[in-house]
Amino acid sequence: MIDLTLNNGVTMPALGLGVFQSAPEETAAAVAEALRVGYRHIDTAAAYRNEREVGEGIRRSGIPRDEVFVETKVWVSDYGYDKTLHAFEKATGKLGIDTLDLFILHQPAPARIDSVIAAYQALETLLADGRVRAIGVSNFMPPHLERLRQETDVVPAVNQVELHPYFAQPDVQRADAAHGIVTQAWSPIGGITFYPGPWGDERRNVMQDPTIAAIAERHGKSPAQVMLRWHLQEGRSAIPKSTNPGRIAENFDVFDFALEADELAQLDALDTGVRSGPDPDAPRDEFFDRVIDEA
Repeated sequence: MIDLTLNNGVTMPALGLGVFQSAPEETAAAVAEALRVGYRHIDTAAAYRNEREVGEGIRRSGIPRDEVFVETKVWVSDYGYDKTLHAFEKATGKLGIDTLDLFILHQPAPARIDSVIAAYQALETLLADGRVRAIGVSNFMPPHLERLRQETDVVPAVNQVELHPYFAQPDVQRADAAHGIVTQAWSPIGGITFYPGPWGDERRNVMQDPTIAAIAERHGKSPAQVMLRWHLQEGRSAIPKSTNPGRIAENFDVFDFALEADELAQLDALDTGVRSGPDPDAPRDEFFDRVIDEA
């Protein structure tokens, strides 16, 4: 296990289980299995509509609450100072816990900047009150981070963004590092490049990349394990998603080997600069206005 120290001194396991697109009926079992294997970091979100099942999985595992790092996200429809404070109550109620280890804004929604700033100020209040241990953002590009920095007091501890060898976002990583923000990768093994989605039909499957395959063969590991090791050695957090017990275990089995400097450089060189997921600057009002259930 590798821990990262956030900019407020809180430690966070670098590798976590993601549950994006995990069906609620599969989520509790996946979380319990991940904790059995050794994960101690679970990432969810209000918009995933499986926070309740994440909480159930944590309880089912028997692992004490204070040994599990729980991260969740505020959805855009709950932005605004009072609404975000209420979003915390909704999230903790569904999870069945009193405090969150990391609470982050899910989207920068630049067309709604006033509500974004108010939402982050609510996170600052929750942090000051001890109801969350760290706060952060997701999908924030450098201009979004700069605007937030100008109007709030607490530097985000984490910025969760699409990041895999085909889309490494070096500008975002540099901006994060300049402010002591941990870059956290969603789609860390390129899953969004090969599952169905509305963001283009010419995406290449990073899992089938020959450079990654060759590195994996040298180490007796899978391409997914090589990519996760790449994230960890470069100081990022990664939250691979799976509900398959074998994949959950495989994704955690990355602490017994190390990539050489030239292998890291080869992986870095695969960056295409082409985003596979949605553009954080794109207005998506219907999507953003989805209502998060009370319970």
